[in-house]
Amino acid sequence: MKKVCARWVLRMLPDVQKANRVDASTTILGLFNENPDNFISRLLTVDETWLHHFDPESKVQSMTWKHVSSPPPTKFRVVASACKVMATVFWDAEGIVLVDYLEHGSTITGPYYADLIGKVPATLKEKRRRKFRHGVLFHQDNAPAHTSSEALAAIRNAGFELLRHPSYSLDLAPSDFYLFPKLKEFMKGRRFADDEDVICTANDWLEDQEP
Repeated sequence: MKKVCARWVLRMLPDVQKANRVDASTTILGLFNENPDNFISRLLTVDETWLHHFDPESKVQSMTWKHVSSPPPTKFRVVASACKVMATVFWDAEGIVLVDYLEHGSTITGPYYADLIGKVPATLKEKRRRKFRHGVLFHQDNAPAHTSSEALAAIRNAGFELLRHPSYSLDLAPSDFYLFPKLKEFMKGRRFADDEDVICTANDWLEDQEP
């Protein structure tokens, strides 16, 4: 025998939640397999993330070359700044559709999120008229604001078809799996003067991404 450490996981899911994950994933995969191109062209996803005025670079980013005989480099432990901005990003396979930045002192509530949903159809008609005509497959996680009665009513009024998202499934959220990690990696190690500096940098990076 040998002594080992336990493997950390985000959450121990009970069997019911595991079954929900399988069911939701199978349903979405079935929609994709019916017509992959149509599925991707119709999909629209949204999520929120915090952007700090300063987020220390990762250990990988701070790697340096050293000689075999030289001592390993050391650095002080640094934490992210308390000043930060909440960004809500709507995006699809072609790029960014809509970005909203939360004002300080505000929180993302059901009515606030519903108001954002209400702005999306006009933006889609301007930027993605073909997507709006063919019907939008809308993906969001199950945060309280997203599943509120106001938000669900706004999604129905917009004419979107809502995809299922099982609880505690970050790996099934395109933003958490793909978009936000790359954005934050780009911003790590840089110090921003204020919210406007953070917002401008994030907007420039988001708009520069290829389809």
